[in-house]
Amino acid sequence: MKVRQRRGPIAVCAVAALTLAACSSTGGAPRSSDDGSNAGVADTPSATIAMITHEVPGDTFWDLVRKGAEAAAAKDNIELRYSADPEAPNQANLVQSAIDSKVDGIAVTLAKPDAMAPAVEAATAAGIPVVAFNSGYDSWKDMGVQQYFGQDETIAGQAAGARLTEDGARKTLCIIQEQGAVALEARCAGVNQGFGGTTEILNVNSKDMPSVESTITAKLQQDPTIDHVIALAAPIALTAVQSKNNAGSDATIVTFDTNAALVDAIESGDVAWAIDQQPYLQGYLAIDSLWLYLNNGNTIGGGTPVLTGPAFIDSTNIDAVAEYARNGTR
Repeated sequence: MKVRQRRGPIAVCAVAALTLAACSSTGGAPRSSDDGSNAGVADTPSATIAMITHEVPGDTFWDLVRKGAEAAAAKDNIELRYSADPEAPNQANLVQSAIDSKVDGIAVTLAKPDAMAPAVEAATAAGIPVVAFNSGYDSWKDMGVQQYFGQDETIAGQAAGARLTEDGARKTLCIIQEQGAVALEARCAGVNQGFGGTTEILNVNSKDMPSVESTITAKLQQDPTIDHVIALAAPIALTAVQSKNNAGSDATIVTFDTNAALVDAIESGDVAWAIDQQPYLQGYLAIDSLWLYLNNGNTIGGGTPVLTGPAFIDSTNIDAVAEYARNGTR
């Protein structure tokens, strides 16, 4: 991969894995974003970066990813082209379209690595630097991807399983909202490894939320021994709260990932806790890392993943997170 030739002086930020420190080069005109995370704009040459995800329409998780990416792009003088499709072949086609349009860099999720591999290979063959984030922890290096930003989903699942054991859970229902997505399957596998009780997996279709609610309701009615439900996304957790009420169940709801409504649910006690992988940070670092590479040849992580989680959010620390969640950045 070629590092872009410089056409003028630059100043480069040192980026820490869990720090959102914005910077600008000398003489950069100040510009602020809605969330206040940009202190100025770099005077490095303009570049175009495509961000391509497996977002399911309506999943608020990706709003956080995109907001982080937009903050980094605004700071870095980057034109951000965001696109998404939950179907892996269509997502691969979006990567090919980005290659054809000769973007300067690509940030991509790898929820289904086998389907994405040929498109990623085509990008690297074209000399376009590729970073991955959010999904593909076990596959990114073998696919020739330059850097990875996210959490180890198996470790996160194990941490959740251990927490469930501490909470006194005996039987847990782990809900996968997209069957075949490697990150989600790794989470439930990790829960099973870390949990001292019984884990059952329930597959639902997040493209049809009414069916998600009815499926969880039916399962809780069918099996009253389920004492904890662990969702893998905030919208699924909030739907599980409704299902619990519909079923007359006493199960405790916990989840991976957050949004503003999920924070409210933790505050009210409807959801006991959440594991935060910091999606805003993932989006921010994916774009900022490509800017650093294009302008200074930097890579982050030393050939290892840059971990953005897991971190638990519960009643003991919700006040510290709530402000950021309501700003749309946690």
